[in-house]
Amino acid sequence: MTEPVSPTHELIDTWADDPRGPVALHLRQRLRSVEDTGEGPPPVIFPPTYADVGYNIDPLSDGTKVAIIDSVGAQANRMEPLFKTPPLSALVPQIDVVLGNGKSVSVLDAGHRLGDALVRSTALRSEAQAAFASLQRGNAEPIARLAPTSLVFGAWDSRGEGAKLPRIIQSVIRAWDVDVLKRSAQYNPPLDYSALDVFDAEDKAKAEGNTKSPLAQRGFVHVPASDQPGGIVARGGVWRDVTINLIALRRLEGDRIDALRRYILGLCLVAAAEPLDGFLRVGCLLTPDPASPGAWVVVDRQGVRTPVALTSREALDYAAARAKTFGVAEARTVSFDKEAAKADLADGTADGKKASKKTKAVAG
Repeated sequence: MTEPVSPTHELIDTWADDPRGPVALHLRQRLRSVEDTGEGPPPVIFPPTYADVGYNIDPLSDGTKVAIIDSVGAQANRMEPLFKTPPLSALVPQIDVVLGNGKSVSVLDAGHRLGDALVRSTALRSEAQAAFASLQRGNAEPIARLAPTSLVFGAWDSRGEGAKLPRIIQSVIRAWDVDVLKRSAQYNPPLDYSALDVFDAEDKAKAEGNTKSPLAQRGFVHVPASDQPGGIVARGGVWRDVTINLIALRRLEGDRIDALRRYILGLCLVAAAEPLDGFLRVGCLLTPDPASPGAWVVVDRQGVRTPVALTSREALDYAAARAKTFGVAEARTVSFDKEAAKADLADGTADGKKASKKTKAVAG
């Protein structure tokens, strides 16, 4: 087996600078439930459930099934908040939005990043619009100075100029060769409320077993819950794939191209290498499998994969050095503007009506 390459700062710089350099960094990492003892059948884990869908499970041509355990978007939303706490917090601008009720929220928690409604509801609105407009003209530096994680994890100015920032880093967790389980439950009230004249026996008879009944919803009658999602068994294992797209990185333009690309690459490396909290949801607590931890590889244009000894410590060292060169903006606080939010909502409603009328006209 090829010995892993030591990723010196100079080597990492070439990944960002060289137009003929490698196309990607990739990690395939096997994950393991904390309930997996290594003996007996694999444990039951719980995927996310989606409205009107349930589990996102797809059949393959060989008859096996693959399940989404954590989507690309969910993984991004877990990685981005890592930049709120030291030592990663020093790498990006810290912007908090004060809500006026004694609470505040970090822009790093905004799911749509620089294109989020939260940003448009503050004094950042015009600055964000200018940054997106600058991107349309080929300069990503204003976004890198205001909200660099928007370049790392992607953003879409869908309510503005329509600028799209493709994700440079992508992570997803899937379970392979899965069997789907069901579960049932029964709620039994501690006493017969109808016997105490809280309601009559006729109301009780109508409500029992009817989950839509107010008596059932408030816990006053027996309520069965049958044929509910009961988790999955992953016979093919649970795997996390993390990819850093170096081609997308090298498409970033600016007045200081090298400093910009190296800075964003440093953020990508930190986000990718930092260990994640494996508590994805109740019934799904995962850790890397020590027996198959995976390894980072750099993939060149011919598809040759070279192992790279990338650790979170090395990623942080590089990111800190390149952030210092690029320059990180000072932390600041802005206020949530209710009137700005209302105006943005009105703009969106008006745009929607215009689009609807246009669609009807074309159809007519």
